[in-house]
Amino acid sequence: MTVVQSVLRHVPEPLRRVLIKHRELLKFAIVGGTTFVIDNGIWFLLKFTVLEDKPITAKAISIIVATIVSYVLNREWSFRTRGGRETHHEAALFFLISGVAVVINLIPPWVSRYVLDLETPHVTRLVQETADFLSGSIIGMLLAMFFRFWGFKRWVFPDELGHRRRELTVVADGADGEEDLGHS
Repeated sequence: MTVVQSVLRHVPEPLRRVLIKHRELLKFAIVGGTTFVIDNGIWFLLKFTVLEDKPITAKAISIIVATIVSYVLNREWSFRTRGGRETHHEAALFFLISGVAVVINLIPPWVSRYVLDLETPHVTRLVQETADFLSGSIIGMLLAMFFRFWGFKRWVFPDELGHRRRELTVVADGADGEEDLGHS
C-alpha cells in the first residue's frame, strides 16, 4: 500500500471522492507548495546577500531553480499518467511554458518596484519587503501557477498522449491508476 493510499483511508468518504477526482490538481498544488518554499528561500537568500540591489534578478534565479525542481516532481508524480512524448520534447515544452510563466510571475514585482515606486527610499524597508512578497510571491506566483497548470495539462502532459504511460503505471503499480490518489 502506498503512502497516499494509507492517508486516504483516514479521510472521510465524501472528501476522499473529491480528492481522488481532482488528484492531479491536488498533486500539482503540493508540488507548488514545495517549489514555493524553494523559490522564496532562494529569493530571500539572494535578495538579502549577493543580489541586494537586484531583487528582480534574484527572483528570476529563484524561479528558475524552483522550475527545475517542479519539472521533475510534476513529471514523475503530478502528471505521471499523462504525456507520452519523448523526454526531450516534453522537457522543451515544459520549460517553454515555464519561461512564459516566469515572465508572468515577474510582472507584478516589477510593477511594484519600478512603476509604483514601492522601494526604498520612497517607502520604508518594511513596506518594500511586504510589497515584494505580495507582488512576487503571492500575486505573480498565483498568476503563473494558473497559467502553468493550464499549459502543462494542455500541451506538456496531454491526456490523449498518456495512454502508454498509464498502461505502464498500471502494470508497475499492479492496480487501476484511477482508484487511488497517488500511484506512489
